[in-house]
Amino acid sequence: MKVTFEIKVYENDWEYILYGDYLTKLINNCNHDFFCKQLIINNVKDIAKVVKYAKNKIKEGVIDKIIIVNEHESIVLDYFNLNKDSFKGGFNYSIAELTGIYFCQTEYLLHFSSDSFVKKIGFDWIKKAIEALEKDSKFIVANPIWNNRIEEAKGESNYDIDDFFVGFGFSDQCYLIKTKCFKSDIYSETNVKSDRYPKYGGELFEKRVDAFMRNSGHLRITFKNITYFHVNFPKKSFWNNFKLYNYYVAKKRLK
Repeated sequence: MKVTFEIKVYENDWEYILYGDYLTKLINNCNHDFFCKQLIINNVKDIAKVVKYAKNKIKEGVIDKIIIVNEHESIVLDYFNLNKDSFKGGFNYSIAELTGIYFCQTEYLLHFSSDSFVKKIGFDWIKKAIEALEKDSKFIVANPIWNNRIEEAKGESNYDIDDFFVGFGFSDQCYLIKTKCFKSDIYSETNVKSDRYPKYGGELFEKRVDAFMRNSGHLRITFKNITYFHVNFPKKSFWNNFKLYNYYVAKKRLK
């Protein structure tokens, strides 16, 4: 089964991803031979500048493809039978993920939000997750445990199999999905249990997926012994210094 690696960036974090070798390390930490690696660019002020750094990652062989969200909004919304107003304020939190799914050409898609990452993993966890996903048509998404919260993940599950907790739930921070299912017309569902998602996000992507899964009986499998971390990039002096260093490194490579 072929897998596409995907990460999205926007105005407040693209520098962290595209300066220095952060992205290279993240991809290597996944320990999988990806068929395609794509970068989703959404909601940035200076698109030419961001694309310049993104193209450098293509030259380095880090990624294969750049997708600029606002160039494809209409075709993506039409494909999924959606419109901007239906998101009720959650459009910018949703369109990047939908765009990535629309352009994915492999059986599976591994997605990271720009502020999520995994540390080095000693085996091909993606291959192992796919093997489990292929065994049951009800399973459509896999992910590591979030922020090492093992008890929380266990509590949200319905049962477990081998290395995985099994249950409902969906997060846009990190997911491995069956692309064909997510390319279907599944984004108009609602479920009262999905109202737990942040109100500011409106009818956002992950809320819609969660509702679909609950209504249709589709399930998520969560690795028991692997975790990803989701950490908002701070604006403290330490990170400013980090950014300046990576900016210097990246500028040298662009020359």
